[in-house]
Amino acid sequence: MRIFSGIQPTGRKHLGNYIGAIRQYVEGQDRGDPAIYCIVDLHATSVSYEPEALPGYVYDTTAMVLAAGLDPSRCILFRQSDVTEHTELCWLLCAVTAYGDLTRMHQFKEKSARERELVRTSLFLYPVLQAADILAYKTDEVPVGDDQRQHVELARDIAERFNATYGELFVVPRHRIPEVGARIMDLQDPGVKMSTTGSNEQGRVYVDDEPEAIMKKLGSAVTDSGREVVRAPDKAGISNLIEILSVVRGVAPEEVEREFDGEGYGVFKGAVAQAVADYLAPVRERYRELRPDEDALERTLSEGATRARELAAETMAEVRTAMGVGPPH
Repeated sequence: MRIFSGIQPTGRKHLGNYIGAIRQYVEGQDRGDPAIYCIVDLHATSVSYEPEALPGYVYDTTAMVLAAGLDPSRCILFRQSDVTEHTELCWLLCAVTAYGDLTRMHQFKEKSARERELVRTSLFLYPVLQAADILAYKTDEVPVGDDQRQHVELARDIAERFNATYGELFVVPRHRIPEVGARIMDLQDPGVKMSTTGSNEQGRVYVDDEPEAIMKKLGSAVTDSGREVVRAPDKAGISNLIEILSVVRGVAPEEVEREFDGEGYGVFKGAVAQAVADYLAPVRERYRELRPDEDALERTLSEGATRARELAAETMAEVRTAMGVGPPH
């Protein structure tokens, strides 16, 4: 079974990134044959960004996923722009992508609303490039957070339309979304997901935050006027904290609710804060060891790109032949 997923190099990674995606990557490298993970620097150019900062963000993200437990000997880890088959396939897949499908993408609507000066065509085509990322490797499974569900469904539609038009070539991928922790919410505004760009500094816990900062942020997390530690539609803040503790401890949310029945919010938030600080400590320490050695990080990405290119090139040869593009074979 082939597993593929990509991660944005957009600055520091937060708890939502870690729980929703990165921990799935680590688990997947022992199931995938192979497991393929990509630092999607081309996607980062679809919104306003700082060109001089992007290479450093790629290294930040590479060091973070390695610190979390990715092992380049057990998976393929590479930088998206190093494998040009992704962009070629993106263009060719546009031939089987409906314009109307792209206009309905939630993330395009959300992100374009924030881009005041220029809404880039690349933002509109982002889901097609994401489909190319996935389909280039004939991926069976895509581990993602809940916010990427619609994009993976579009990749499925594109694969099916291509197969119906040009012949059975692509595997139709399926998403793998965790039952608990698929969407970690902002600590100060639990109605929106934790985000690098959309939430405020106190609303997100960074993986490399110091323990004191983690304790303070979770200790001041917004809850509600009640005292019961239970999940409910009108208790978004507490529900979010229950999910976080459930994932960190590796137990069911119901078990968390039973443990803190009658305890009140103060005790509960303190327990969540301590558990998260302990959970992230080894990753933070390992990240600080890995991040300074950019030559080693570059070697890892380069070696991964060589392996990824071999797989993607095989797919592209088949796609060109099926579509009648390039010299006949």
